[in-house]
Amino acid sequence: FVDPVQRLDAKAEKAHYDLHENDPSDEGYRRFLSRIADPIIERITSNAHGLDFGCGPGPTLSIMLQEKGHSVELYDLYYHPNKEVLAQTYDFMTATEVIEHVYQPDLVWQQWLNLVKPGGWIGLMTKMVIDLEAFQHWHYKNDVTHVIFFSRKTFEYLAERDKLELEFVGNDVILLRKPSNES
Repeated sequence: FVDPVQRLDAKAEKAHYDLHENDPSDEGYRRFLSRIADPIIERITSNAHGLDFGCGPGPTLSIMLQEKGHSVELYDLYYHPNKEVLAQTYDFMTATEVIEHVYQPDLVWQQWLNLVKPGGWIGLMTKMVIDLEAFQHWHYKNDVTHVIFFSRKTFEYLAERDKLELEFVGNDVILLRKPSNES
């Protein structure tokens, strides 16, 4: 965790996010997001209903999923703060490059679990810590809005604790499936 006194205030944090240039028409950005979109699409049923949590000012993943026939709600603390979408449940939820910004990770993790229906998927994208030595030279930790970092072991622990099916897809895509009620 980053010490709370070193965190940006909400105004400075949003100003930092305002600098992001995530445009739905940017093919490079779409390629980047396809690393999570494609595996999610392979696993969800047709016409699934999902939530793009932390979608930012230029939601793109939601558009990509909608282009494949899925409906997607948006939530973002600064850009799409509609809390009504947090009162529903979904077939899937995505959070790309979000978890490393979360000040209350256990609270948000529980919220994510509650947002997904039994048998549903949580798709996360974040760079993961390899080891302490690599962490010291890791560029990812230098982003002033990154306040918490996860490793494969962290996700393995959370999956075991919460009885989730876990898949690592590449180096920075994590898929978790809630058990269905049938078990």
